[in-house]
Amino acid sequence: MTLAAEPSIGPPLPQLAERPDLATRTAESRSCHEEARRGPDEKATQRQHARGKLTAHERIALLFDAGSFTEVEPLRRHRATGFGLEFKRPYTDGVVTGWGTVHGRTVFVYAHDFRIFGGALGEAHAEKIHKVMDLAESAGAPLVALCDGAGARIQEGVTALAGYGGIFRRNARCSGVIPQISVMLGPCAGGAAYSPALTDFVFMVRGTSQMFITGPDVVQAVTGEKIDHNGLGGADIHATATGVAAFVHDDEESCLEEVRHLLSLLPSNNRELPPHEPTDDPADRRTEALLDLVPADPARSYDVKDVITEITDDGDYTEVHAHWAANVVCALARLDGQVVGIVANQPSSYAGVLDISASEKAARFVQTCDAFSIPIVTLVDVPGFLPGRDQEHGGIIRHGAKLLYAYCNATVPRIQVILRKAYGGAYIVLDSRSIGSDLSFAWPSNEIAVMGAEGAANVVFRREIAASPDPEATRTRLIEEYRSELMHPYYAAERGLVDDVIDPVDTRRILISSLAMLRAKHAPLPERKHGNPPV
Repeated sequence: MTLAAEPSIGPPLPQLAERPDLATRTAESRSCHEEARRGPDEKATQRQHARGKLTAHERIALLFDAGSFTEVEPLRRHRATGFGLEFKRPYTDGVVTGWGTVHGRTVFVYAHDFRIFGGALGEAHAEKIHKVMDLAESAGAPLVALCDGAGARIQEGVTALAGYGGIFRRNARCSGVIPQISVMLGPCAGGAAYSPALTDFVFMVRGTSQMFITGPDVVQAVTGEKIDHNGLGGADIHATATGVAAFVHDDEESCLEEVRHLLSLLPSNNRELPPHEPTDDPADRRTEALLDLVPADPARSYDVKDVITEITDDGDYTEVHAHWAANVVCALARLDGQVVGIVANQPSSYAGVLDISASEKAARFVQTCDAFSIPIVTLVDVPGFLPGRDQEHGGIIRHGAKLLYAYCNATVPRIQVILRKAYGGAYIVLDSRSIGSDLSFAWPSNEIAVMGAEGAANVVFRREIAASPDPEATRTRLIEEYRSELMHPYYAAERGLVDDVIDPVDTRRILISSLAMLRAKHAPLPERKHGNPPV
């Protein structure tokens, strides 16, 4: 029996002699690569620029050192059919992936191209991202996501959703292994928003980037509430109210420059130390200005950022979540060229109390520093946790425990400096010696106690004050007695809970010397699969 010949598909293959030579094939390849780099028609690029946004390749050029970017799979195309997709198969499939260098160190990237399918994610698009994430993990190098996409590609159905699942799984697997940075440069809606939320740092640009699970139309349909995209999930909302955005900028250029700077403060992976940067700022520089910056009166306010400026190399630091939970300051800085994380109460905002948001902010920062071998310096001036029904019902116990857990679990060098007051449970939580701080120093202005002298006297001597013929005079006398007995500057030092009471002008020198001693610290945790932190 003779089998029928299969019908030919497409034009017949040319004879060997007719095949183009290598030079011709090379020219064809160059043309394909140029088409991939150029993207769709020029009008699409003009529309992108008209929105105040750069193209994917323009963004990549700003992120990486000049000429260092190598693209991966630029000729990838989707293989989906239906709904006209088979007739529209552009190169890159709407995402540019690859690696380059930032300040000479390898960094991986994927960048959505909004000009192609609105940056929407399909199967091939997702596989490109999966590949570059796997490469970043294998190479032990940071991963930056330049996000500007419309979510899942609806025409590809569940395969697009599965693509997001693969991204989320890799985000979780790489957490604490390599730095992951999400840069929001356009819309990010629905399930797509969970990938940035799983990364270490999120950048947003005012006016052009938004993140939300359900958009304004759905919100209005379900709740009747009218709200625009920026009001629902714009940069300022996520920088001030939700705490999703760690950094917010007015334009893409300054945003990407800040990403480059942040990368210079982070190690490539969890097996390396952060990069050292030589400095001309003397390690033994006396910080005389601190004597005037911090008032001796614990009730008077000041800006703790002035203290951070005074002790850090050249007064330079990078604040994380600067617009959210302002009552605590979290910053990356250098001391004698070594990167440190600084957690500081901010007396100029709510007197520096700890509340739900401040606890979450500081806990996340401590965990990030610990994951990437960044020592932690904690500057304490705290009157306690914020009292009130809203805080209690909002779960201040649970959220405050996050900060406590983060410090207790941290194995990096940890130094506490008590500037003024340190009252109650907030003192314990803010890296006291009792929860594992390696060293604790206090200024002569320190007041460490269960509570302030006024409150303590009202509780301890309540009956004596009430029975006195002159209650106010008695209260004043007993307050001073309590302060002199239990709150004098050397009380904690005498009991070994503070290592030394130091001259404020020596703060920088002592911190640098202590961190140098602790650089080789090794503090293994008990063998376990993982802890179960409060959430």
